Amino acid sequence: MNYYFMGYYFTTDQLIAATAVLVVLILVAIGAYVQRRTARTLAFRNRFGTEYNRAVITHGSAREAESNLADRETRVEALTIRELGVTERERFVTEWHTVQSRFVDHPRLAVTEADDLINALLEARGYPQASFEQRAADVSVHYPRVMEDYRSAHSVAVRLGKVEATTEELRTAMIQYRAIFDDLLRAPEPAAAKAAA
Repeated sequence: MNYYFMGYYFTTDQLIAATAVLVVLILVAIGAYVQRRTARTLAFRNRFGTEYNRAVITHGSAREAESNLADRETRVEALTIRELGVTERERFVTEWHTVQSRFVDHPRLAVTEADDLINALLEARGYPQASFEQRAADVSVHYPRVMEDYRSAHSVAVRLGKVEATTEELRTAMIQYRAIFDDLLRAPEPAAAKAAA
């Protein structure tokens, strides 16, 4: 049987073959799309770690979370984040030792001062003054592995005076602040890792 379409005659076999080719092309396109999305998701998971999972929960879907994380990267790329000079680094290390030494006699004060010192260090590095959540989002681009600790320690620091924190919570917050402090003194993760996305 012959079919007439747009000025051409086609046999049934030709229509079946054309339909099969079209179906194969659609399946290849879908496969390529799924593979690209999977690679993108994997790249974001590897780069942001637990921060990726938090973004998915916050935004309700992987696509929205990845869009938010990409927006974070774009925002931070526009900032002038810099390394500390030797003198600045030594000053911050000295200040950290002072804060840490206060923990034995004044643990609540030490945790509050540790939070303030992290904020001062972030400002010195070039992160803008912002709400805690915005600052955490900015920091997560270069230091995603410490974000869980940063949020946890900060929640203890801002809770002081309202609800009593246990000695163990204060001790854990100081340990977390120390890890954050050490990471912030190091250079940010190279941008080459971002190219994988």
